[in-house]
Amino acid sequence: MNRTAVEIVDGKLNVPDTPAVAFMPGDGIGPEVWRAARPVLDHAVRTAYEGSRRIEWIQLPLGVGALQSHGELLPAQTLETIKDLGIAIKGPTMTPVGSGHRSLNVTLRQKLDLFANIRPVRHFPNVQSPVRNPQDLDVVVFRENTEDVYAGIEFVPDSYEAARLRSVLGEMGCRLPADSAVGIKPISRTATRRLVREAVEYAISNGRRRITIMHKGNIMKATEGGFRKWAYELAREEYAGRVIAASDLEPGHDAPDGTCIMEDRIADALFQDLLLMPSHFDVIATSNLNGDYVSDACAAQVGGLGIAPGANIGRETALFESTHGTAPDIAGRNMANPCSMMLSGAMMLDHMGWTEAAGLVTDAVEKVLASGRMTTDLAAGRDGIEVLGTKEFAEAVKEAVP
Repeated sequence: MNRTAVEIVDGKLNVPDTPAVAFMPGDGIGPEVWRAARPVLDHAVRTAYEGSRRIEWIQLPLGVGALQSHGELLPAQTLETIKDLGIAIKGPTMTPVGSGHRSLNVTLRQKLDLFANIRPVRHFPNVQSPVRNPQDLDVVVFRENTEDVYAGIEFVPDSYEAARLRSVLGEMGCRLPADSAVGIKPISRTATRRLVREAVEYAISNGRRRITIMHKGNIMKATEGGFRKWAYELAREEYAGRVIAASDLEPGHDAPDGTCIMEDRIADALFQDLLLMPSHFDVIATSNLNGDYVSDACAAQVGGLGIAPGANIGRETALFESTHGTAPDIAGRNMANPCSMMLSGAMMLDHMGWTEAAGLVTDAVEKVLASGRMTTDLAAGRDGIEVLGTKEFAEAVKEAVP
């Protein structure tokens, strides 16, 4: 079998039996959770397809290791290979706070135009949660990935650019203190519509009945308000009869079978509603910063980022990633939780159309957790739990694949 990249044919993903897929272990605990996840993914594929399919893994340099070996955090070779192959998966990468290099996650999303960050959040049996009924939350967050304050258009107070912007804003009647740093928050109709379109298509294809637009349009009327306006505009223009605005429904009436309801919530109210009535939500579509906050908050309700997978999807490329940080304090100690990486791998297999293998991975993770075998982070402060190291947990998951 020859190594072959996936292809986009007539707008659909064409995956050969032996696709080449890029992987980047990442920094800190990244290499450990990847070493734990990879055998599980390979075993699930081998089991599901009786050896007729397999992934050829191509390692690419990224992060601190790439800086040491190639003199840069994100080598051009890595970017080009991901584009060529079309599918990649990565571990966490280190981002300094307040200074230093930009987030590699943000850079990859922008360079590859991975406009949709997708975070499914659900509870796994026996995983401890700070809420009473964590099983009530089963939501998929669609976060616009390329705009908002994450576009990185900001300048320190004493820079020429900040002074120039303060001057221009002053001419428009917006007076800023002379020591102000200045950032710009772009939100466009084009980027909003393509993100919301992705969320709507997902909801329709997966039988999700409610799409909630999260925004802060009551304060930022042009940008966040624009996001809300353009979301409803898309629904009216492209999904008439299939997506119905909640405001168009008669009080007390639900949408007809086979249709979705589109509603909107102000961001701060949505955080409250996720705690008070979590089962109300199916799909959330939102802008970049809001999406970052709400996806992590949702993960906290079901047990934390250690069991939260993530994907970044574009028209030509898909990048899957563990959603937690690098945790350098436990790196190399066989303590890291590999669930996020395993479940992100399951999302990748599902994206490839290898749904049987994806299901085997997810079911195996669920079986092991339900049996009371967990890594240290999930077992903390609990009785009757068997604490497993990273390697041992991975072996248990692999054995749980039928």
